[in-house]
Amino acid sequence: MPVKEKLRIDKYLWAIRVFKTRTLASDACKAGRVKLEGQNIKPSHEVKLGEVYQVSKGPDKKIVKVTGLLENRVDAKTAVNFYEDITPVEQTPAFKSMFHAPLLKRDRGTGRPTKRDRREIDELKDDFFKKDA
Repeated sequence: MPVKEKLRIDKYLWAIRVFKTRTLASDACKAGRVKLEGQNIKPSHEVKLGEVYQVSKGPDKKIVKVTGLLENRVDAKTAVNFYEDITPVEQTPAFKSMFHAPLLKRDRGTGRPTKRDRREIDELKDDFFKKDA
């Protein structure tokens, strides 16, 4: 398991499995979805131990503290040793969906949702997640 002294942020985020590919990690940096102390960073930013990064991936926001440098992608169990997820529990998708998501329940025997029903359900879900963001 190679460990380096200098490491790019896009390669680090790929190695600890925040992004599926290095290209996605690089694109996220370019789009301003990876921040260090509130400032956007470039994909070539050098990662240092102890730094805290805010990573936005769709509706999910993750706060990651660097505890070790990892050059190559490894399995998830090993990758956990190289970062600390300090995201507050209230910001995790599981917390939002468990406590704050609207309860969508249909009566038994009403059949499949119509096209109009489906649009209303989608609109309700979209409004919920946009409101929290």
